Amino acid sequence: MQYLTLTELRAKLGNRSRSAIYADLAAGRLPQPIKLGGRIYWPEAEIDAHLRNLRGEAA
Repeated sequence: MQYLTLTELRAKLGNRSRSAIYADLAAGRLPQPIKLGGRIYWPEAEIDAHLRNLRGEAA
């Protein structure tokens, strides 16, 4: 399973700002990250599925 760092997530979401990503997390518009050690990561498959759902594409 691939994991995205915040920097990679920002790039995947069109270079959204860090604060915009955290606002989306707080509002439930993005899947919650997982914490490994002292860092947070997003499972890439979850982000891809979430983006497909937003675009209304079939999985």
